[in-house]
Amino acid sequence: MEPVALSPWARLSYAVGHFLNDLCASMWFTYLLLYLDSVRAYSSRGAGLLLLLGQVADGLCTTLVGFEADRAAGRCARYGPRKAWHLVGTVCVLLSFPFIFSPCLGCGPATPEWAALFYYGPFIVIFQFGWAATQIAHLSLIPELVTSDHEKVELTALRYAFTVVANITVYGTQWLLLHFQGPVPSGAAPDASDQLGPQDAPAFRNLSLLVVGVGAVFSLLFHLGTREGRRPPPDAAPEEPGEHSPLLAPTQARPLMLWKHWLREPAFYQVSFLYMNTRLVVNLSQIYLGLYLTYTLNLPKKFTATIPLVMYLSGFFSSFLMKPVNKYIGRNLTYFIGLLLILTFAAWVALADVQGVAVYAVAVLLGSGCATILITSLAMTADLIGPHTHSGAFVYGAMSFSDKVANGLAVMLIQSLQPCVSELRCQAFAPFYHWAMVSVTGGVGAVATLALCSLLVWPVRLHRWDAAAQS
Repeated sequence: MEPVALSPWARLSYAVGHFLNDLCASMWFTYLLLYLDSVRAYSSRGAGLLLLLGQVADGLCTTLVGFEADRAAGRCARYGPRKAWHLVGTVCVLLSFPFIFSPCLGCGPATPEWAALFYYGPFIVIFQFGWAATQIAHLSLIPELVTSDHEKVELTALRYAFTVVANITVYGTQWLLLHFQGPVPSGAAPDASDQLGPQDAPAFRNLSLLVVGVGAVFSLLFHLGTREGRRPPPDAAPEEPGEHSPLLAPTQARPLMLWKHWLREPAFYQVSFLYMNTRLVVNLSQIYLGLYLTYTLNLPKKFTATIPLVMYLSGFFSSFLMKPVNKYIGRNLTYFIGLLLILTFAAWVALADVQGVAVYAVAVLLGSGCATILITSLAMTADLIGPHTHSGAFVYGAMSFSDKVANGLAVMLIQSLQPCVSELRCQAFAPFYHWAMVSVTGGVGAVATLALCSLLVWPVRLHRWDAAAQS
C-alpha cells in the first residue's frame, strides 16, 4: 500500500510539535551559565555542575524513553505511543522549567551555594526527563510519517525552521525584557544598567513563564493535527518494507531490526559519532556565545539577545535551502559546506579582532553553518533508520544519550579550567572565553570533519540486514 502524502496542515502541525522544547533549549543552552554566573553569582564550577547534571539526566532519559517508546508500539493504540510519550514529556516540562530560572525559594544571603544548587537539582532532572521524552517521540515520528528521502529532509527542515523561530522568539523577547528593565538599584555602578547582574533576575523569570505559556499552545496544535500511524507491536509480524532509502532497497519481507541488532552495526556508530560532534558544535557554541560577548568583547547586555538573534535568523533562511541542496549535491557535501562555514568562523575569531560589524558577520557564519550540519545530520539519522521504524526511537535515544553526556562533560571541563573562581569579573575572563569559543567550534568542527571522512571511506551499510536478505 502506497503511503499517503502528508497534507500541509499535517506537516505544519508536526513541525510545531517541538516548539516548546526548542524555546526551553534556547534558554537552557544560551542563558543558564550566564544566569547562574552573572545574575545568581554562583561559582563557575557550581554552574557547570548543574548543567552537567541536566545533560546526564537528559542522556539517560533519552535512552530509556527510546527503548520504552519502541516497546509501547502495541499499546496506546487509539492515541499512538509516540504522541503519548510526547504528552507526558510536555507536562513535565511545563511544571518544572519556570523554577530553574526563578530565585531559590527560601534562600537568603546566608544560604550556602551547595544548598541552592541542591534546590535546583530536582527541577532540572524533571525538566530533562520531559524534554527527552518530547524530543525522542517527536524525532521518531519522522520515518513513520514519511518514507521518501526528500520528504524526510523537508520535514526535518520544517522542524528546524520552527527551532529557529523559537530561538528568535526567545532572543527577541529577552531583548525587550532587558531593554525595558526597571531602574538600577541605588549604590550600583553608573554603567550597571549595561551589565548583567542581580537586578536582571525578573527578566529571566518572566521569560521562562512566557516560554512555557507560548510552548503549551503549540504543543496543543501538534496533538490536534498530527495523526500517528496505527501499527502492530514489534513481535506481532514482520514489517513490510517501505519506499526505497539510500541505504537499502528491500523487495520482500525481512526480519525486524530490534534495538540489540543496531549495536552490532558499524553504521550505527558512524552516524552516532557524527551526530554527537554536530550537537557538540551547535550546543557548545550556543552556551559560550553569551559569555564570549559579555566577557571577551565586553559588549552591553542587549547583545546577548541581538547577536544570537542574528545568528538564528541566518540559520532560519538557510533551513529553506536544505531540501534542494541535499537533493542536488547529496548529504555528505552539504554537511561539508556547513563545516566550512563553522571553521571559517573559528579562524576569524582566532586570528582577527572581532569588533563592530564583524560581530554580526561571524554570527551569520556560525548560524548558517550550525543550521546546515544539524539538519543534514538529522536527515542522515532518518536515512539510517529507513523502514526500521519499530526501533527508530531507540536509535534517536542512543544518539541523543551520547551527545547529551558529551555536552555535559565538555562544559564541566571548560568550567573547571576557568581561571577565576571567586571573582565575578576578572581580566582573565577575556582570553579564556575567546579561546573557549574557538575550541568548541574549530576543535570540535575538525573532529566532525574526520567523522564525515569515515562516511566517505566506509559508506553507511546495514550488514546484518543485507545478510538476512541474502539468506
